[in-house]
Order: sequence, then structure tokens, then C-alpha cells
Amino acid sequence: SWHEPEDGNVKFPPGSGLTLNAVWALEPAPLIGPEVVFAGADPAALYRSDDRGETFRPVESLLNHHERPYWMPGAGGLCLHTILIHPRDPERIMVGISSAGMYRSDDGGESWTRRNNGVKMDGGPPHAPHFGPQCAHKMRFDAKNPERIYLQNHPGVYRTDDGGDSWIDIHEGLPSEFGFPLVAHPSRGDTAYLIPLESDNFRVPIEGAVKVWRTRDAGESWEALGKGLPNRDCYFSVLRDAFASDRLDPAGLYFGTRGGQLFASRDEGENWNSIADWLPAVLCVKAVEVA
Repeated sequence: SWHEPEDGNVKFPPGSGLTLNAVWALEPAPLIGPEVVFAGADPAALYRSDDRGETFRPVESLLNHHERPYWMPGAGGLCLHTILIHPRDPERIMVGISSAGMYRSDDGGESWTRRNNGVKMDGGPPHAPHFGPQCAHKMRFDAKNPERIYLQNHPGVYRTDDGGDSWIDIHEGLPSEFGFPLVAHPSRGDTAYLIPLESDNFRVPIEGAVKVWRTRDAGESWEALGKGLPNRDCYFSVLRDAFASDRLDPAGLYFGTRGGQLFASRDEGENWNSIADWLPAVLCVKAVEVA
């Protein structure tokens, strides 16, 4: 377990030489155990709790992975920001690391293998089965087929149909291949949403107009959804965890901006409205069911 010491620096296990900078993700794993929670951290570590978060222990197999010396931090650090627990197979766990890409365990976290095959490296060759710089921004399971995962990368938008063994580029039809957040529809297969940004060098909505882009055929085609969203002079980013959906029918969608705006759609993206303004920079949005 770990607790924050008086100097504010949480230490990794003795001998690791690492200090915990931030916690990026919390993910319950009820299929593994009713009280299991995973946490993703910077620098690129996965923690597991078996008591609903009272105590955590590092997943040593990933902490001590032999490829760790080749992992490179992105602009936000060397962060493990996405944790996907397979909804049918509790032994399969997938994580996204910036900038190391995707790693998968098929044995409940005892071992991990790189799953970047087919993903273009930033500034590298078009197909890079090796490591770094591989900057996964966000991954989501398809609602109907958990072997299908959508990926917003840096750069590029991808899909896998084999659990990450190989990836195919699906950005054709989008106005940009750069962006951070990605949401899959909670109940409709083949359906996902993105918010493309201009570029790595100019991380704002394209031409200053906010649009959410939707695919309903697993990335074969895309359509822009912007009714009710600002269509001029918008110069903010939407971060990787600032886009979420609820599980209603029709599903609601919500995203926040670094400019402090919060937008919502009650009809799966067809129409949008502002529900809050002048907030601090929105880093994360969650839709929580209330009994």
C-alpha cells in the first residue's frame, strides 16, 4: 500500500528509483473481484487495490517491464492514463501509456506484451510494431464486441478487431487525425465519437468551430455533429478524460473544455447546449447514475 508522506512525494517500491507524480486513472474491476480497483499513475505505473481503494500495491510485472527504459514521456509526463478491463475475460487487461503505446496482459497482470502493431509512430515509419514514441491518447471498447477497441492516438485514429494484436487506420473522412478524447456509444455497436483538433502545434477546434464527429460503422465513415455548439472563435482544448456518455436511451453525451465550458447532448450528439460556463479548466467528465 502507499500513502502520501509529509514531503508530498509518494515513493515507488524500494530500489525502483521512481517517485509518483500523479494519479491519472481509477478503474473498478468488478469482474475480477467486487472490491478490486486499478489506478494508473505517472510515471507509467499500474496499481491494484483489493479493498475498494483503502490500500494499493503496484503491479510489479509492469513496473519492472524490460521495455521500460525505452518508454518516453509525453508533454504531460510518462502517464498510464487508460485502463481497459475486458468485460468478459477477467484475465485480460489493456493499458494506454503516453508515450509507450498499448500494453496487454492475458494473465491477470502477471505479464505484459506490447500491442502497437500497425500504429504510426509520431515522426517515425508508417508501421511501427516497436516501442516509442507511441503516444496513445484514449482507448474505448466497442459496445457489442470487446475485441474491437477504438484508439485516438498521437497522431492518428485507429481500430483493432483482435484485441490489440493489430490496428488499422480509420481517420479517413475526419478533418484532422489529432485529438485527445474518444467515447464509444454505451450500447450501440460500431458507434464512437471524437473531437478532432487542428494539430499537435495548435490544439484547438478546427477553424475555431466546435464539432463532435461520429461514426456508426466502426470508422468506415464519419459525420460532423455541431448543432447548438459554438461555431466561431473557439480556441480551447478538450482533454482525454473530459468527454463522457451516460447509459440512458437515447444516450447523453457530455464534454468540458480547458476554457471552463461544459456542453451536453441528450440525443446522442444530434443537438447540443451549454450547461455550465466560467468553470476552471475541465480535466475530467463522468456521467454517474444516481439511484
